[in-house]
Amino acid sequence: MSERSKRRKSQRAATEATPKREKVRDVFVPRPFQGLADEPEWIALRELVPAASAPLRLTPELIEEYGERPVTLATVLPMAAPAMTKPDGRVFIGLQRHQQSGDVSRDLADALLCALRTEPGGQVTVPPLPGPGPRLQDVLVDGPLEITMHDGFEFWLDPGATDDPNVQASLERANAAVYPTVKLAAARAAYWCQVPEKAHVRWVLPDDEDAALDALSRLSAAGTLALGDNTRFAGMFRAHGRLVPVWDLPEDVPAADWEEPVTEFAKRYAEALAEQEPLDAAGRRARQGLLGRQLTLR
Repeated sequence: MSERSKRRKSQRAATEATPKREKVRDVFVPRPFQGLADEPEWIALRELVPAASAPLRLTPELIEEYGERPVTLATVLPMAAPAMTKPDGRVFIGLQRHQQSGDVSRDLADALLCALRTEPGGQVTVPPLPGPGPRLQDVLVDGPLEITMHDGFEFWLDPGATDDPNVQASLERANAAVYPTVKLAAARAAYWCQVPEKAHVRWVLPDDEDAALDALSRLSAAGTLALGDNTRFAGMFRAHGRLVPVWDLPEDVPAADWEEPVTEFAKRYAEALAEQEPLDAAGRRARQGLLGRQLTLR
């Protein structure tokens, strides 16, 4: 046998003796928060809100395994990290992060479990593709989110941490990127925000996409899609299986002044949603027009 043949035979033997690494396959889940009581709010916190937090409740099984550790959901964490732990045992989970798979719910559940396995105050390591395993729906006691809005990201920090000039500089940079955002009481998952030269109301609708689009089409055909004078229905975008209509508003009108117009619109929307008859010709034309006004969230 030649030397080349011997080397090939040796390489084949080595390959056969080495166990193959299991390939982690990504799976796309269009509605990762489906089944959670506050699905639209989960979507809003992930896609619309710059700085907010909400406490989460672990299942009794996880409490038995890891202890009663306070867990906080955050819109975003330092460096867009998926999770972090504090020396006192608190755990933070970040909704808005750099690396993610096709199943956001699985990503968040894995980040939570990785944080619980990490010593308090230690750096949490989370894989970019977690593979099969529990999802949020499996690791949390479900219920409405108790959301706290923040003007900045000081809620990340321990007392006295801002004495560090590096931490202070990082915090100032993060806070500079926060645009004013107000959670409206008029509808669940509706938010007012102010961006340069204009303001918006954005509302994550809780209903099936097709039904929601038909309801918006009826309102468009009736000429009742705006929120009032000097407002404009800018369009809509899709986020995790739900529609999010967006209105352009005057920038100098405060958020509180939009509670009543949004309340009135929500009533019109609910009535349009309840209609059972197929769209008429005007409604179908309006539907095509709305489909042509889909936005890309930036």
